[in-house]
Amino acid sequence: MMKHKTNYEALQWASSFLLEHGRDENAARLLLQNVLKTNYSGLMMRMHDEITSEQLMQFELYVKQHAEGKPVQYITGVEEFYGRTYQVDESVLIPRPETEELIEGTLKRIQTLFGDKKELNIVDIGTGSGAIGITMKLEYPTANVTATDISEAALQTAKKNAKLLNAEIDFRLGDLTEPIRKQKWDVVLSNPPYIAFQEAEEMSEVVLAHEPHNALFAEEDGLILYRKLAENLPNLLNKPALIGVEIGYTQAVAVANFFKNSFPQAKIEIVKDINKKNRMIFCEIHE
Repeated sequence: MMKHKTNYEALQWASSFLLEHGRDENAARLLLQNVLKTNYSGLMMRMHDEITSEQLMQFELYVKQHAEGKPVQYITGVEEFYGRTYQVDESVLIPRPETEELIEGTLKRIQTLFGDKKELNIVDIGTGSGAIGITMKLEYPTANVTATDISEAALQTAKKNAKLLNAEIDFRLGDLTEPIRKQKWDVVLSNPPYIAFQEAEEMSEVVLAHEPHNALFAEEDGLILYRKLAENLPNLLNKPALIGVEIGYTQAVAVANFFKNSFPQAKIEIVKDINKKNRMIFCEIHE
């Protein structure tokens, strides 16, 4: 083990070690912040402090785990989403920045579609870490928010996050619309598994080895869950209603068509993310 003296030297070692292993050197800083229990500015102020041998051992372990492919978020157990910290483990997908855009687009459309109706029934289908459902509850506190997942382990993680972030959510175990059939909904959101199985060979081994496959992959070229959602939702919605889903960037036309078939009168929009890729579909159902 290298005998580092300062946080700065530890960071220098880790950055070059990660680069040699084909990883992003910025991960070193995130891992060191986690070990030192500090943020970016805290680390900057402590760059020339000595690092203890316990901290150094922990840091070296984390850096080696990341070099071997374990995502930083699963090592630290946390990820930021919409300005809040979520606990994540290998039972859930790591929340992505694109999904924040789904929430922004939803909040904007809620204002125009529902006006001052306060008590909306909102459901997040396939909630994973709880990021979408919890954010919606915290950003729109008068809503009744339900979140579902087919994975019991994912729901446990989501419940933990809801408790930590003080969000009152009704969690339900089950597949797609099955746990929400007994009532009507104003807003339905989902970021379902949408990667086709044959795309696996193009994916990063960091994702493949660590993120839960039942949250990544879907049959029918990644489209099955959108098809089923579109087929099952017509009887479950109030009017007006809003559906918002995240999609794989090649799936826009196919997914839009599912919703057109189910809701011929709806306003359907394909929306690009910050990287100019088709990433969201919004479906507004009016009277």
